Amino acid sequence: MPIAQLRNCLHISLSKIALLLGIALFSSKALLAQDERMHNPEHDEKPYYFGITLGFNSAQYKVFNSKYFIDYDTIKNITPIWKPGFQLGIMGNLRLTSFVDLRAIPSFMLREKGLIFTTYQDSTLTHTFESILFSMPIEAKFKSDRQRNFRFYVAAGAKLDFDFNANAKSKRSNEIIKVKPFDYGYNLGLGFEFYYPNFIFAPEIKVSNGLGNTLLRNTEEPTNKAIDRLTTRMIIISFHIEG
Repeated sequence: MPIAQLRNCLHISLSKIALLLGIALFSSKALLAQDERMHNPEHDEKPYYFGITLGFNSAQYKVFNSKYFIDYDTIKNITPIWKPGFQLGIMGNLRLTSFVDLRAIPSFMLREKGLIFTTYQDSTLTHTFESILFSMPIEAKFKSDRQRNFRFYVAAGAKLDFDFNANAKSKRSNEIIKVKPFDYGYNLGLGFEFYYPNFIFAPEIKVSNGLGNTLLRNTEEPTNKAIDRLTTRMIIISFHIEG
């Protein structure tokens, strides 16, 4: 599986990514604290600007059990598993006021989610869902006052996702789970901007949750029938380089 192989090569884990974010925050703050100059003073007056973003994510399904799950002694438990992934994208930022921006961050993601099915015979089946995802979030960004070469912000908005690897059109009747390619949801995030002479470095942590039911109910497999709804949950740690 290409996504799994790439993930294993990178040895990505959420704890390591969080540690990396902490190091980046500490290092950036320490470096800028040694410099009394205000960098990029004209940046705050730009009507728009662009950037690139590299991010790491950890995702899982939120499972809503069906009436079949309750009425039939087939599946005893369904356990979601957090799985890591990463993403790459570009950013377009439009200045609305001194403290509010509107931004779009179209990105390609490699994302995984897992489910463990436990039967009443105590056998288990683990299934991993590998996604090649295009995500289009549009967010409002609310900024604090700039403190020399630092400021923080919060961001909130909506997103549309398309999964190129969804198996909704699979002709196999024995698919464990079938999922739809389209999803929609919301993003909530917190970030920090560090101003350097030629660019802005902005680490960010964000919750990105789906609201749509991605389950496609067109298979008679007990694993599929035991689920009423599947929605996605994701934590994203991003590093933006802004011009």
